[in-house]
Amino acid sequence: MNALDERLDRIVSRALELEALLAGGLGGEAFTQASREYAELEGVVSQINALRDAEQEMTQAEQLLADPEMRELAAAELDELKSRLPSLHQAVRLALLPRDVADERSAILEIRPAAGGDEAALFAAELFDLYRRYAELRGWRFTLMDYDESELGGLRCGIAEINGRGVFARFKYESGVHRVQRVPATENQGRIHTSTVTVAVLPEAEEVDVNINETDLRIDVFRASGAGGQHVNKTESAVRITHMPSGIVVSMQEEKSQHKNRAKAMKILRARLYEREREQAHANRAADRRSQVGTGDRSERIRTYNFPQGRVTDHRINLTAYKIDRVMLGEIDEFVDALTQDEQAALLAAEGL
Repeated sequence: MNALDERLDRIVSRALELEALLAGGLGGEAFTQASREYAELEGVVSQINALRDAEQEMTQAEQLLADPEMRELAAAELDELKSRLPSLHQAVRLALLPRDVADERSAILEIRPAAGGDEAALFAAELFDLYRRYAELRGWRFTLMDYDESELGGLRCGIAEINGRGVFARFKYESGVHRVQRVPATENQGRIHTSTVTVAVLPEAEEVDVNINETDLRIDVFRASGAGGQHVNKTESAVRITHMPSGIVVSMQEEKSQHKNRAKAMKILRARLYEREREQAHANRAADRRSQVGTGDRSERIRTYNFPQGRVTDHRINLTAYKIDRVMLGEIDEFVDALTQDEQAALLAAEGL
């Protein structure tokens, strides 16, 4: 028996042990902990059982090859099982990988223009729409939290809450600098300009995830500005929350209600603090949220959208697709799937699987 089989045996044995404990009337905190551990193991055990059932069927089919009457049927079954085994093995290996507990959560999306002035702001608005369409394609709810529009219809800052199961697992790869190359509408000589937009995706945090002491907050209220209606000049509805220990500042003015703006700002602050804690807990990731998006310099980028050539290139995995029109309509699963597989391959190698 190899090391992997021994590991699988220990997992199955532990799941059976937990099953017996839960059925035996365990109570209180012990029941909660056992239930949580069993829930984490249940999916792995299911994959292990599927693999071992197939291996057992394969052994039986091999034995039937000696029977002249059953040889043809057994050979066909053997071929089918042999074709299934690699995917079953892979499913078990993936199930053994350490899970990011945030993957199943909803997410908060933040988009800001970086280098490129008005053109960067215009592309920021288009990128915001791209993610709204992607959320719709996946059946997730996309809720606007803040949208600061520029005079030319671009986006100075856009924040949205995306609700659904597994949102963060799909959106987390979008964090970073996105570069656009195209001829701006205001360009008279047909020159291609390069601009950048920063994207940050944070897993949504619950109150139990982050302990925020009210005494650590400085809350300022002020009159909202921008094209939000006449009320913005008459009422102090905008809210700015400063978390003094971390220096994180969140401003919100989208709603007419000061109470609603405060609630939204607290949700964003909680998400930023939660992500900060997650990054500090993982040595292989940056210790500061700002590293997600870098400085916004044109040389830093995770993905390039080249409109003249109709291509989109993800520089992390060297994947290029010549369908920029479809991508801008939210069809980015090809990139997300490839990035997911790349991360899984790296984790498998690190885990020796």
